[in-house]
Amino acid sequence: MEGNIYSRLQKKIIVLTLLVTFTPLLLLGVIIYRQFADMYTEKIKEQIRFRAESRADAVDLFLTERTAILGVIADTESILTMNEEADLAHKLTIMNQRAGAFVDLGIIDQSGQQIAYVGPYNLKGKNYYEQPWFGQVMSKGVYISDVYLGFRKAPHFIIAVRRQEQQRNWILRATIDPDIFSRIVQLGHIGKTGDAFLVNKEGLLQTKPRFTGNILEQGPVNPVHFGKQTMTFEQTGSDQRKTLFAGTWLKSRDWLLVISGDVEADMAELFATRNTQILIISLGIIAIILTTVFTTRLMIRQLVQTETRMQELNAQLVQSDKLAALGKLAAGVAHEINNPLAVILQKTGWMQDLLDEEEFRKSENLQEFRTSVAKIEEHVERARKVVHNMLGYARRMEPRLEDVDINQTINQTIDILENFARANTIDIQTDLMDSIPIIAGDQAQLQQVILNLISNAIDAIGKDGTVSVKSRADGSKIRVVIADTGPGIPENMQKKIFDPFFTTKSSGKGTGLGLWISYTIIEKLGGSLTLRSQAGKGAEFTITLPIVRPEKK
Repeated sequence: MEGNIYSRLQKKIIVLTLLVTFTPLLLLGVIIYRQFADMYTEKIKEQIRFRAESRADAVDLFLTERTAILGVIADTESILTMNEEADLAHKLTIMNQRAGAFVDLGIIDQSGQQIAYVGPYNLKGKNYYEQPWFGQVMSKGVYISDVYLGFRKAPHFIIAVRRQEQQRNWILRATIDPDIFSRIVQLGHIGKTGDAFLVNKEGLLQTKPRFTGNILEQGPVNPVHFGKQTMTFEQTGSDQRKTLFAGTWLKSRDWLLVISGDVEADMAELFATRNTQILIISLGIIAIILTTVFTTRLMIRQLVQTETRMQELNAQLVQSDKLAALGKLAAGVAHEINNPLAVILQKTGWMQDLLDEEEFRKSENLQEFRTSVAKIEEHVERARKVVHNMLGYARRMEPRLEDVDINQTINQTIDILENFARANTIDIQTDLMDSIPIIAGDQAQLQQVILNLISNAIDAIGKDGTVSVKSRADGSKIRVVIADTGPGIPENMQKKIFDPFFTTKSSGKGTGLGLWISYTIIEKLGGSLTLRSQAGKGAEFTITLPIVRPEKK
């Protein structure tokens, strides 16, 4: 029941701790990422807007320069000199040396007839009166056409300048190299996946994109989405990839310069930062979880240990109360026994005095009387020692120091238990060191300890076994080792074996006080009582006593 309570408490602490920790952490992470993402997106849009504007200025400059070159030539030359193809070819060479990107050069009169031409195509004598651009040039004076196929059946656009000379109009027309012009436009692309191209008002491509589409095909954007200012918008393609477009209108022609970029590619750094942030947060979450679980388990374990210690203390208090009651009982019993023992001892003294009188000396049974009186005195003394021990448990009396022969005490104790052991086919073997010195101690208490240990060994064996008793003197210590061939004591019980009221015997066969009393006696004698045992391999108790020489009498 208590285990379930602690388990639920541990889960509640872990859940509440993680909830309180993760909520602000994740909220802060999301807010920081959103703010950074918005800032980074705006930065990309600003970059692509700037690129579109700068590239539009470059294209405008390109067209303006070439228009100006044609205007200068038309204004400084007459139709008579320009009529000569050799002179016209020389002019085309100079134009390409100074500016480049001119494919051909032609002179067209006011009727639309091309009267002079130099270039890779056979266009001399062609009439352009029906071409849309011809009317535009004649009315405006300068005109840059959209890309069209024309007589050469290839996409191109022209720059044309009208000159009025002696009431006659003529046109100087040049074709711009579409590949060079497309490369100039494409220089505006951003990154590996970016693109740059031109579309006219109808949305037809005027330059070739880097990846998909051809000139005069419908472009990927609708020009109506773009106003006079540079604008950006995002579009999702058929492959579900998002593309960011920025467009700005040229000043020299109604062409829209479009710069496009793959959003995912452009925001790769942001995604890398996001992934790093996720990784850091994930590692932090794992660390927090592990730390929370570890600290909570440690706290619960300490709480359980504290609770266990409290229960043990409570049990010890209960046992102390029991011992106090037992002590009072022992004191009462000892008092009641001491009185008749004193009377018996007094009467035995009186009987000995009577035996010293003359009429008893002549009795044939005198010696038998004396022996009987001595036996009575011996057993009265033994009973008094038992009473003394009972009072010792009740009042914690100090041992009565006397000369103690360890080996003799062992042998006397074995004599008491030998018949009981033999009845259970248990052999008591001794290995006693001869040179063990006489020490100062309480023989009765020491005998009681040895009696308890050997008696416990016999009870543990039950039938058919061996109890070995060994004594040794080593420096300033005397050791008495009592071992048996019984079942041994489990490891989980060994720490409690000397606790009061703890017993390994079956119910009703032990009080749990024998080893506790023995441990207390040896401790008061200044020694120690230890256990070494393995389940199935018997038990070994070692009494260690200091060698205290008796006082000279």
